[in-house]
Amino acid sequence: MIGRMDAILGLFQSGARTLGGGAPGGGVLGVSEIARRTGISKPAVSRIAAELVERRFLERVEGGLRLGVRLFELGSQAAGPSDLRRLAFATLADLRSATRQTVHLAVLEGSDVVYIEILRSRFTPPLPSRVGGRLPAYATGVGKALLAHLSEDRLAEVLPERLTPVGPRTITDPAVLRRHLEEVRETGFAYEREESAPLIGCAAAPVFDADDRPIAAVSISVHLDAVDLVTLGAAVSTAAHAITRQAVQHQFRAG
Repeated sequence: MIGRMDAILGLFQSGARTLGGGAPGGGVLGVSEIARRTGISKPAVSRIAAELVERRFLERVEGGLRLGVRLFELGSQAAGPSDLRRLAFATLADLRSATRQTVHLAVLEGSDVVYIEILRSRFTPPLPSRVGGRLPAYATGVGKALLAHLSEDRLAEVLPERLTPVGPRTITDPAVLRRHLEEVRETGFAYEREESAPLIGCAAAPVFDADDRPIAAVSISVHLDAVDLVTLGAAVSTAAHAITRQAVQHQFRAG
């Protein structure tokens, strides 16, 4: 039962779209679409959805179901990401001001990165990321900055067996990805070029806890035709170091 509830709620968490093209973050899904995407029978989805609605994890709206207020109430009590977001905000704002580009703060959850803060710039084109949204870690700069510092056992756990393309140049060969992660570990920051979206690139660097374990990553996203990514490595690394110092001072720990 819990597994099926998780599968259903996960559709909305990942920015589900309706058949009519609902927007990520406010996604509305019907019972039939949920059943199709999860592989759970339609009657079972109806029963589970009714319970989730009763407990305010989902709510009924025109066209189907969407996330309910109870999830947001619980989410506000998840102090770790929220506190890290507040702690890093001033540094992220300085980074955006200095580079005039969109900056991200993300954490690793399973095989995905979850964006916990985004400060957008009018100089950066629309991006596939959103606060609370997910993308496969292997296809993003923040994700690679985090993956590069995991142990071999942990990396084997979080990398999917098949690396599905997300952008035009997503690395889909596991051997190539591992070599790339070795470079990231050596240099201290990651570059991503059209791996998550066309014409978009980013420079990213990890944030560590007091035990030198990665707890988050910072990135600067740019239009590749307008900015040379290599020039941003030092800036994003400096910001990540500043947030690391604050995280250590406030005793953040990797989950």
